[in-house]
This record gives sequence, C-alpha cells and structure tokens, in this order.
Amino acid sequence: MKKIGLLLINLGSPDAPTPKAVGRYLREFLMDEFVIDLPKPLRWLLVNLLIVPRRRYASAKLYQNVWTENGSPLLVHSRNLAAALKGALSEQFVIEVGMRYGNPSIGAALERLCAAGAERIVALPLYPQYAESSYETAVRALRVAAQEQGCLDRLELLPPFYDQPGFINACVTRLREYLAQEQPEHLIFSYHSLPVRHLKRLDASRQHCLQRDDCCAQISGVNQNCYRAHCVYTTQAIANALHLSPADYSLAFQSRLGRQEWLGPQTNDVLSELAQRGIKHVAVSCPSFTADCLETLEEISLRANEVFLAAGGEKLTLVPALNDHPVWVRALAHWIEASVNCERQALDDKQARAIRG
Repeated sequence: MKKIGLLLINLGSPDAPTPKAVGRYLREFLMDEFVIDLPKPLRWLLVNLLIVPRRRYASAKLYQNVWTENGSPLLVHSRNLAAALKGALSEQFVIEVGMRYGNPSIGAALERLCAAGAERIVALPLYPQYAESSYETAVRALRVAAQEQGCLDRLELLPPFYDQPGFINACVTRLREYLAQEQPEHLIFSYHSLPVRHLKRLDASRQHCLQRDDCCAQISGVNQNCYRAHCVYTTQAIANALHLSPADYSLAFQSRLGRQEWLGPQTNDVLSELAQRGIKHVAVSCPSFTADCLETLEEISLRANEVFLAAGGEKLTLVPALNDHPVWVRALAHWIEASVNCERQALDDKQARAIRG
C-alpha cells in the first residue's frame, strides 16, 4: 500500500515556560519578515535589543499560567488532533505535526514522513483565514524544507478553509454546545489582529481595502486573500447558521503588538463597552485558532475576563477551540480524503491524456 503523508502545521510555542526558552522562541518568531516587515538589520536590532529582552520574562509568566503536564497547550491539542485523524483516516496515511516556529519543526516532521515512505505529502496549515504572517510564512518554510530534503515534487498543499462547510459546521456545533449550556447575553467572535498595512499591501487596486465600510462584505477577486474579509465571512456564516441577529454578536480582534495601526475594534474595548451597556454575561469564540493556545486560554480566559469584570461584567465564557472535537475530526478527514482522491483522479486523467496523445 502506497503511503500518504499528512503534515499538520501550526504556529508553535516555546519548549518550556522559562525566560530562556521563550526568548529563543520569540527571536525565531519575530525575526520572520512576514511578522515584522522591516529591513533585516533594523528588525534584528528591534527584536534582539528591545522586544525580546523586555518580553521574555513577562511572556514566560503568561505561558506558566496555561502550561500543562504534557507541555504547551497548542502542541498537546495538535498532537491529539493528529492521533484522532489517525483513527479517522485510512491506514495508508502517516501523520506528523510540524510547527512554523519551535519544535517539532516543519523540517523534522517532513523528514519523518519521508523516512516512513510517504510517496505523497499533503500539508495542512491549520489557519482558517489567510494571512502572510501565518499561512504564507508556513508555506514558504515548508517549501524550503521540502526543497532541501528533495521531496518538493511530492508536496500537495491544502488552502485556507475559512469558508469550508465542514469547518463552519464544526464551529457551529462547538458553539451550540456552549450557548445552550451557558446562555450568554452576547457572543464575541475574536480573531487575531493584524497590522492594517499587511492587508492594504495585498490590495493591488489600492482602491478597495478599508476604503469603504462594506469592503469585506463579499469575497471577490480583489480581496480573495484578505484576512479581514475571511474573518467577516467566517463570522457571518456561523452567525447565520446559529440564527443570530446582528445585535446578538460582535466581531473583534485581539493580540496586538506595538503602536502601529492594527485591525479593530479591539476585543478588550468591545468587552468594556458591553459591560458598560449592562451586559453581564458574554461568550467569546476565537475562530482564527483551531487549537487552544496562549491567545485563547490566557489572553481571553484570564486577562480579557479581568477587563470585563473590571468594567462591570459578571461572567465571561471562553468557547473552546475545535481542538480534536469529533465533528472537526470527521470534517478534516472528509476534506483530506476528498482532496487526495481529487488529486489522484486529476493525475490519472493527465496520464490517460498523455497515452491517448
């Protein structure tokens, strides 16, 4: 039986919740030109002389708040997803987890897939919405590693899945479980923020992105890779499936870094405003994170909760990420199998045409 490699890619986390390990991780992360898009010499000075020395101790404390016996929550959930997919997919699949930053690296995961005899390697970056600082940088690193290991011709890449029915359905299922149980007064969809310039530079027309209020209302050729448009689509699809009215939910952005202009409104600002309006119980869902991590477990469940309570709110419920939820596992397995079969059929058709020709 021919082996098919499946590589699940996520962002990554430090090896330990210590200042030394966090500093090492932050340097790798922040030196990525897709994350801080400054000339390399200036980026090196900013990262190594200003950001990392100041942030590694504070960030280590944040990681300590959510670290588990088995390590980083992101890595634990990613490995659990891989294990669940192993049971859901056919035996011909060999599955590995690779992180864009930190360990296990994308290169190490590719090496293991090749050693296992994978004749095809399907890569799935676990980022629902496209962004250069998440999906694109993972793809670039993947191709470099594949080129170095001589397996680039075996590589198949799955696209962002912000609009995939299986992803939307899994989010809706997860939310229904918690909305029925908790019955919050308001739901916030909180996405990782991005610098505004990251979006605008992908707008070749220079006349669409953030130039009018409804620029993200529909996906078209001009904004097909727009992160904000993808977030709006995902939010509306979930809200429609849950039969929510516009007054029932808000879209917001979290995880800012630095003083530049970022996508808004900021999640903490929305929480404060809701509390001041008399809303006592909110639920927060984070559809840009398929696995719970520092940004959900610490930033939302702990720090954002403090902001909401301080503003007069009484309860904030974090809706868990998809993690290895059975509905999500089945959706992924179906999508992966369908993609593999589609590629196989396309190859068979190409070979048949070559024979006939």
